[in-house]
Amino acid sequence: MLRHIAAALALISAAAQVASAQFKEEAFTQSYADPNDTTARDTTDKLFSFKEFFGGVSHKRDVRIGTLFAGSMLFIGSEQIYNRDYWKLPVVYGGIGAGVGLGTYYRLRYNKTGELKDRQMSTWMFAGAGLVYWGTLMDGMIRYKRDVYPNPGKATIYSILLPGLGQVYNGEAWKVPLYWGFMAGATHFLLLNNTNYKRYKRIHNEATGEDAASYNTPISGETAKYYRDVFRRYRDYSIVALMGFYLLQVIDANVFAYMQDFEVNDDLSIQIRPTVITPDVQYAAVPAPGTSAFGLSIGLKF
Repeated sequence: MLRHIAAALALISAAAQVASAQFKEEAFTQSYADPNDTTARDTTDKLFSFKEFFGGVSHKRDVRIGTLFAGSMLFIGSEQIYNRDYWKLPVVYGGIGAGVGLGTYYRLRYNKTGELKDRQMSTWMFAGAGLVYWGTLMDGMIRYKRDVYPNPGKATIYSILLPGLGQVYNGEAWKVPLYWGFMAGATHFLLLNNTNYKRYKRIHNEATGEDAASYNTPISGETAKYYRDVFRRYRDYSIVALMGFYLLQVIDANVFAYMQDFEVNDDLSIQIRPTVITPDVQYAAVPAPGTSAFGLSIGLKF
């Protein structure tokens, strides 16, 4: 009896020592990241750091792709500086500056003359500046660490800039028609429902406006109001569907880029062998005779 009590006390003491070791200060200050990896961050870091961004642009440190992309959206040309493509900066600033400048010029001219061609030229110039801006971001992502594959951050940003490009980067181009088909369908219903919404909104305004006495159509104001609300709700659903498919392909690109290194093979095996089954209490006390039993152990490898 005393032997059993002594064994139990020894087990409790060992468990207490293990628990004490687990809650030492060192357990909360250990770093499992590679000390040589300057891009390593834990989950408590900020999503964006100006120190990291400007340090990377000045070539004093490495910078995460997400930080570089976010900073370059505001500080245009930063990606080209980080990638040491300095010769592209005049093209970037010249293209964006020319587009914005000419767009502003034609817009002011349209406000004075009211000519349709001036408004169209203004729209085209602003669109051209936006295209150069988009191309600048895309170029910076393509040139970022081209020798590193797969790069989940790059796949994600590719899908943000151009839906489906992240899937192409991951080698899953067959998904592109699916996502583009879903988004095209959502866009079709968005335009259709928006057109019907505007139509019934106009009819309702005519039926309930100041000239309602001269209103003479088979659709009453109440009927127009009902269909106006219905198509407005369907239009909103179409917007939600479009954004949902867009976000889904971004998430898909990110997840499957992370899974590129996931080992998948056909090595499925099971092992069955005889073994001796010993109760857990025997590790804390003296084994009682006759308590062990023979059985089978099963190991599954997949």
